[in-house]
Amino acid sequence: MLFFIFIIFIVIFIVVAYFSYLSNKKRREEMFALATRLGLQFNQSHDRNLARGYQFLDKLRSGSNRYAFNILSGEYKDNDILAFDFHYETHSTNSKGQRQTQHHYFSFFILTLPIIFPELKIGREGFISKIGQALGYDDIDFESHEFSRKFCVRSKNKKFAYDFCNSQMIEYLLANSDLTIEVENNALAISFDRRLEAQQIEMNLDRLVKIRSLMPNYLFDKTR
Repeated sequence: MLFFIFIIFIVIFIVVAYFSYLSNKKRREEMFALATRLGLQFNQSHDRNLARGYQFLDKLRSGSNRYAFNILSGEYKDNDILAFDFHYETHSTNSKGQRQTQHHYFSFFILTLPIIFPELKIGREGFISKIGQALGYDDIDFESHEFSRKFCVRSKNKKFAYDFCNSQMIEYLLANSDLTIEVENNALAISFDRRLEAQQIEMNLDRLVKIRSLMPNYLFDKTR
């Protein structure tokens, strides 16, 4: 009996592994086709250096065994961009004292800015952000009550936060409320809590470029 259970387990494992292989293969092919159409480079390999190079971004510091893969890079609409899948692990212990590993995957987009900026984080207002406020991590309020209600904005440089979240940016973010934005050093980034379909990548590259276009020109005046 135990032998047959073991065989069934092995068969299920093989079937799951096979369909996982097919799914990953299809995604690589779709990402490569997209990169070719957009004139971008594509790298399917696991890249740990990219994660280390941008570890100042909060989203890329989570967990362990961090790496980017299925990476699109190059110039897109006159901007240097990166778009990639990202992986990290977290660990927990179950009631039996056994260590368990959870694998997390999501999509990440970076646009390179010409100068260095202070840290700024913009995300949906939610349960976690409200806990942070209760612990003293206040977010920045804006004249738009709807924007302040829907988004949590944090930066040590309030002037930069207000300059970035100008009226046009606020209007755009209210219409695109699924976006999570990070700015720090020379990176403007948007991220998601899941891996996007390959068909959604170009649309989000456009949204990233749009956010860059809504940053006021005076922010890039190095003499100010």
